[in-house]
Amino acid sequence: MAYSGRNSVIDEIKSRCNIVDVIGSVVSLRKTGANYVGLCPFHNEKTPSFVVSESKQVYTCYGCHEWGDVITFVEKYYNLSFLEAIEKLAAQCGVSLDDGFGRSEKKDIYYEVNREAARFFYKALRFGDNPGLRYVAKRGLTKETLHEFGIGYADGEWNSLYNHLKSKGYDEKIMLKLGLISTSKGKYYDKFRNRVIFPIQNTAGKVIGFGGRAIGDDMPKYLNSQETPVFSKKNNLYGLNITKNYVNKEDCAILVEGYMDVISLYQGGVLNVSASLGTALTENQAKLLKRYTKNIVLSYDADNAGVTASIRGSEILYKEGCKVRILHISDGKDPDDFIKAKGKLAYYKLVDEAVDYGDYRIEHIKKKHDISTTRGRVDFLREIAVFLNTLSPVEADIYVKKVAQNYGISESALRLEMGQDAKAEEVQRKPIKESDDKAETDITKIEQMVIKVLLTDSSYFKRLLSYEDIFVSETGAEIFKAINEIYDENEEIDIDILMENLEPKEVETLREIDEGISLGGKTEAIFEDCIRTHRKEKLKRREKEITVQLEIAEEQGNAQEAERLTKELMKLLKERSSLGGEN
Repeated sequence: MAYSGRNSVIDEIKSRCNIVDVIGSVVSLRKTGANYVGLCPFHNEKTPSFVVSESKQVYTCYGCHEWGDVITFVEKYYNLSFLEAIEKLAAQCGVSLDDGFGRSEKKDIYYEVNREAARFFYKALRFGDNPGLRYVAKRGLTKETLHEFGIGYADGEWNSLYNHLKSKGYDEKIMLKLGLISTSKGKYYDKFRNRVIFPIQNTAGKVIGFGGRAIGDDMPKYLNSQETPVFSKKNNLYGLNITKNYVNKEDCAILVEGYMDVISLYQGGVLNVSASLGTALTENQAKLLKRYTKNIVLSYDADNAGVTASIRGSEILYKEGCKVRILHISDGKDPDDFIKAKGKLAYYKLVDEAVDYGDYRIEHIKKKHDISTTRGRVDFLREIAVFLNTLSPVEADIYVKKVAQNYGISESALRLEMGQDAKAEEVQRKPIKESDDKAETDITKIEQMVIKVLLTDSSYFKRLLSYEDIFVSETGAEIFKAINEIYDENEEIDIDILMENLEPKEVETLREIDEGISLGGKTEAIFEDCIRTHRKEKLKRREKEITVQLEIAEEQGNAQEAERLTKELMKLLKERSSLGGEN
C-alpha cells in the first residue's frame, strides 16, 4: 500500500514504529513508572538521564537536553538525513514510499536492476579462475575486503550482463538508462567488459552506479556509470556507506582520489576514508561529508594534478565551514602503495602531520614566486593578501602576523594591501541549515512571499540568513539553496539561471511565485511581517515541545528539570507576547 502525502506517510510510520522498540534495540532501557530510562547515546554519562515516553512517543535527555520523536532519533543516532531515516523506518515497519517522498516505482526499479547487476558481477569474480580474480589477488585484496565492498568482475564477452538481466525480465530501456548497456545498429552490448567492478552505493546502502577498472590496456583505465536518475557523481562519495560510522567516531574524514586508495586504506586499518567519483570535489560532496564531521584531511597524490585537486578541494571544504588539512606522501607513493609498504601507524603519523589549509596555501603561493627578487617578493605578498581576504577574520589576523614575521613585512602594509585587494566575491557565505521540520508537502505562503522578496531585491538575502529555517518545505528549501549558490551581492538574482539549478517541480513553483505574487511596493513591510510570523510559529512549536517534556519530568519526579523547563516556557511566552498578535 502506498501513501499519497508526506504527512500521511510520517503518521503511518509513527503509528507502526513504537519508539521504545526502536530505541530499545540500541539503548538498554528499563521501565520506571510510565516511562523507560537508560544511558543517553548522545553524550557520555554514568547516571541514566535519558527518558523514553511510550505514551507520548518521544524521548528526552535531562543531561544534554536532546529531544525528539522516533524519526529524530534515527536521524541523529545513525547520522542519516531526514529522508534516509524515513526510508530506514519505512523498511522496518512495511510502509512503502511514493513520489511524495522522492521515491517512485521507477526509481525502485532502477535500484533493483543495479542491485541485480552488482550481484551478477560479484558472482562472476568468484567463478573459477578469471582475469578479475587474478587482478585483485595481485593487488593484495582479501576475501573479506572483496565482500565488504562488493567488488566484482565484468568478463570480456559482449553481452553477458545483458543476457542475464534479460533472463530476469528487465527491459532494455532501463539498462540503457542506467548505463549498463549500449546499443549500435539495433544490437545491445555490455558497457562494462573485461574490468574489475566497484559498485557505488549511496549512504543508505543502495547501489546507484558502478566504476570499472580495465584489467588490460583498454581505455579508459577507469570507466564510471553515466549520470542517471539515481546516480549523480557530484552528490555522492565512494565508500562512505561503509565508512561513515568510522568517520563520525573519529570525527575526521580522510579523502583520497580513487577506489583502490579507499579499499587499500580500509583493508590496512584506516577506516575513516572516502573518495570522490572521478571528478574534482564538489560543494554537494563537501556538504555530504560535513554531515558526519567538519574535520577533513585531503590525501591526494603529490603530483601536479594532485596538488591542483588539493587546492580546489580544500577551498570548497573551507567555504563549507570545514577544518581542512592536506597530506602529501613525499616519496611519490599514493595512499594505496604507502599503506601496503609501511602500514597503518606510519600513515596515521602522516595524518597527524598534515598541514593546515592556510599554511598549505601560503606555501603553495610561495613556490610560484622567486622571493629572492624584489619583483617576485612583491607579487608573492600581493597574492598572499588576496588569499588572506578569503579567510575568516580571526584566521586572517593570525596569518597576517605570521606572514609579516616570516617574510619581513610590516603588518600594517599587509593589511593595507588586503584592503585594496578585497573582493566581494570572496566573502564567505553561511551554509544552509537543514530544516527541523521537513514533513511539509507544499511550500508555505510565508516561504513564497520571502522568495518573492529575494527575487525583487537580492539585498534581503543577507538579512534572511539568520532565519534560514523559515523554509520548512522541501521545495522551499531547494529553491533557497539554489539562490544561495548563485547569489552575488553585486547583482540581482537572475531567475533564468536560478531555474537551471532546479528540478522541474521546483521550476514550476518558482514561476508561479514570480508571476503570481505582487508585493505592491511594500517589500520591507511584507518581509518584516514574514519574519515576525515565522518567529511566533517557531516559538509556538517549542512551547508545545516544552509542555510535553515538562509532563515527562513531572512523571519522573525530576523537580530540577521541571523548574528549568518552566523557566524556559515563561521566557518563550514573554518573547512571543512581545511580537504582538494572537498568543
